[in-house]
Amino acid sequence: MLVDVVLVAAGSGTRMGGTDKSLINVAGAPLLRWSLDALQAHPSVRRVVLVTAAERVHAYGSLGWIPSKVTQIATGGDSRSASVLAGLTALREGPGDRADVIAVHDAARPGLSRELLDRLFAACGSDASAPTLPLSDSIVQIQGKDSARVRAGSVPRETVAAVQTPQCFAGQHLDRMISEIGTLLASDSLPTDETSVLERIGVTVHLVDGDARLRKLTDSSDLPVMEGLLSSGASSVGGRLTEIANVLGARASLASLRVGFGDDVHPVGTSGELRLGGVHFPESPALTGHSDGDVVLHAIADALLGAANLGDLGRFFPATDATPRGVDSGDLLREVVQRTTAAGLTPHWIELTITARSPRLADRLPEMGERIAALVGLPASSVSVKASTGNLIGDEGAGRAVRCTVLLLAEQRGA
Repeated sequence: MLVDVVLVAAGSGTRMGGTDKSLINVAGAPLLRWSLDALQAHPSVRRVVLVTAAERVHAYGSLGWIPSKVTQIATGGDSRSASVLAGLTALREGPGDRADVIAVHDAARPGLSRELLDRLFAACGSDASAPTLPLSDSIVQIQGKDSARVRAGSVPRETVAAVQTPQCFAGQHLDRMISEIGTLLASDSLPTDETSVLERIGVTVHLVDGDARLRKLTDSSDLPVMEGLLSSGASSVGGRLTEIANVLGARASLASLRVGFGDDVHPVGTSGELRLGGVHFPESPALTGHSDGDVVLHAIADALLGAANLGDLGRFFPATDATPRGVDSGDLLREVVQRTTAAGLTPHWIELTITARSPRLADRLPEMGERIAALVGLPASSVSVKASTGNLIGDEGAGRAVRCTVLLLAEQRGA
């Protein structure tokens, strides 16, 4: 299945005091980046058209963390509907065959997950799909306005729901969607969302379970709640410890869990071939070091050894004649895995960040995650690989070095 996505980030930010809320830092990352990273990581997503205000197009194009699946940054309109129309038109005019599924998502909803996207894409079929959340409060009909409002009846909660984005539809409906949105805009009858347009053209919208983390950032009062939602779902130490303890159930307690931290940095050399996370980058020179210089695998090995209280990588593989020069770091990591396993350590989660000015890493991160998972003996879903330019400061930002930091969570048998 191929999925193309329109990501709308063209709001004026009026209710945020005119601030571009897509770049507000929420739970450690710009709001926009949360959605982009989730879409970049999903294997079915082929490309993303990012829609923003005309005055932001150039600035967005210069952001170092825009991932490779963003193939176009389009200029939005005066309304959300106009911006969606611009994004859908850009998709239709783009290269390649039409996608099986087209999704429209608001960047103001950063809590995208792989599980939600899977549900939406599977439910879409030849029709459409959207995520919804049940309403817990009583729902009433209202008569009158402002202070003259009175209750005019009740609506059964089970017959209504709150709809979120992304909202998806089969690629075969793209032309009709573009035409219908254009007609509605011309008549100043703005649709509330994509599902309302799909209903107008006779497409069935299948509803799937939504996600509370997809709360929309509307004004500043939403920020504390969103911080909590995103932090609880992110791989914070406390959250991951509790999650792993719940998964392991009776076999584990918080006392048996271990945290490992790894950090390695190597200067950029002038020859050879760069290796990061066991993945080759023939266009870039190798990092300087006694081994092949793979800072990612070195940092993971150090995190494993630290969690098992076995010391550091240099203790087992010193930069002397005892360690073959240019040795494959994958071989070093395999031996570390054997040693830590023998010591009773079982890893459950790895999160790492690579800081480098070049090469561009975004489109290689999934491959790197799979390679690391195979080396350590984890499912790929338990390895999170991120990249940063380090805001172009320091040796890493200047392109003189590459750094990797790792957080690892594991269970210690017999603790």
